[in-house]
Amino acid sequence: MTVHIGAKKGDIAETVLLPGDPLRAKYIAENYFDDVECYNEVRGMYGYTGYYKGKRVSAQGSGMGMPSLSIYVNELVQEYGVKKIMRVGSCGAISERVNVRDVILAIGACSNSKMNDIRFDGQSYSPTATYELLQAAYQTAEANGVDVEVGNIYSSDMFYQDDRNWYEVWKEYGVLAVEMETAELYTLAARHNIEALSILTVSDSLVTGEETTSEEREKTFTDMMEIALEIA
Repeated sequence: MTVHIGAKKGDIAETVLLPGDPLRAKYIAENYFDDVECYNEVRGMYGYTGYYKGKRVSAQGSGMGMPSLSIYVNELVQEYGVKKIMRVGSCGAISERVNVRDVILAIGACSNSKMNDIRFDGQSYSPTATYELLQAAYQTAEANGVDVEVGNIYSSDMFYQDDRNWYEVWKEYGVLAVEMETAELYTLAARHNIEALSILTVSDSLVTGEETTSEEREKTFTDMMEIALEIA
């Protein structure tokens, strides 16, 4: 076990679905896994392993923000041998191209985080998805009749920002949505030579003001979960 994950070696599958919300991990396990076992309850950050259509898969909460996700990804990869991580999270639309409940496959992630500034001594790094996972997710969505948008997203360290129009410049450059984790996931995937993809559901729109409830975000964003599970 590690400081933050109470699992033994072998308890966690090589493929992990990584929602920020631990209750979404619980929902995935209870509604999609067979022979499910809970391997982690440390800090309430639930982790489960089970089988989906005969494939061994885990679901692990990562918490909110890049520093929290970084802890779990580092431990999953370095201590438990995880090879493939798919974030299944929510995001806020900053473009008219996407609406509430739309699914986004994040090809890359801009960011205001200082984490990569520290890593790369102030130089810019462009975190990107694993192409094979991106392609497989797009093809799976198409086959299942799920409309998806593929594009750039923005990973922010700040949920509440004083400037209500902060996103306008990102919107002008084609960024679709804002969330808080993907840039770090893609950076760590490159560092550790693993596969990674963020599959995101739009939970609210900064453009229109429309939003969903916390329960809806936890339990009804099933399209992204099923896409991730199919390519696990």
